[in-house]
Amino acid sequence: MKVSIITVVFNGIATLQSCIESVLMQDYEFIEYIIIDGNSTDGTKELIKSYGSRIHQFISEPDKGIYDAMNKGIAAATGDVIGVLNADDFYAYHSVISDVVNALKVSGANGSYGDLDYVDAANDLKVKRKWISGEFKTSSFLNGWMPPHPTFFLQKTIYDKHGSFRLDMGSAADYELMLRMIEKIGIKLVYIPKVLVKMRDGGVSNSSFKNRLAANRNDKRAWEVNHLKPRFYTLLLKPLRKVSQFL
Repeated sequence: MKVSIITVVFNGIATLQSCIESVLMQDYEFIEYIIIDGNSTDGTKELIKSYGSRIHQFISEPDKGIYDAMNKGIAAATGDVIGVLNADDFYAYHSVISDVVNALKVSGANGSYGDLDYVDAANDLKVKRKWISGEFKTSSFLNGWMPPHPTFFLQKTIYDKHGSFRLDMGSAADYELMLRMIEKIGIKLVYIPKVLVKMRDGGVSNSSFKNRLAANRNDKRAWEVNHLKPRFYTLLLKPLRKVSQFL
């Protein structure tokens, strides 16, 4: 099973190296690593080029934002399974991809996900929040659940058949995609109960009350565009579920 890992970046020189190294140090042999750069000007391109052929595909050009860049990576991917690792994130240990492949093979699932730690932006050894996903159930999305997107792996054929990220969803594009694939289409999903990814704290959608309101509106649209009906409390529970990540 070939796994394509996509990293998108724009002026990410401060954190990109640890992201890249976490991919290159994986013990799984059949990895295709794709980096999509938004035409950075801070030395990011030079850093990527320094890895030579260890980066299997490198595209650097202006884009329409992070999800447009991810779509470029998905279109370019030749693997059986695709994962997305942001430039601020890194894999938690050296056998993450081996664990993903084994879980997919044993379960026969179309996709997988795991747990995620938010770490301090200045000290990645300091865990600030723990996102323990838990097993998916048929009512999970209705109860405000979603898996952490950097831990989400999906078969390429599912993307080919059902599409990639919608560029009209703002910061909820990853939520909409997983809602569509898991809740609407009903892919077979397997949970890996391990911390797969470390994410540096500071997400855009939660950086201010204004951004949280915009994210909530886009979350609502994610249900609407998929012709799904949330419960009256679904969109309230989604941000409230994050409180437990601090405990």
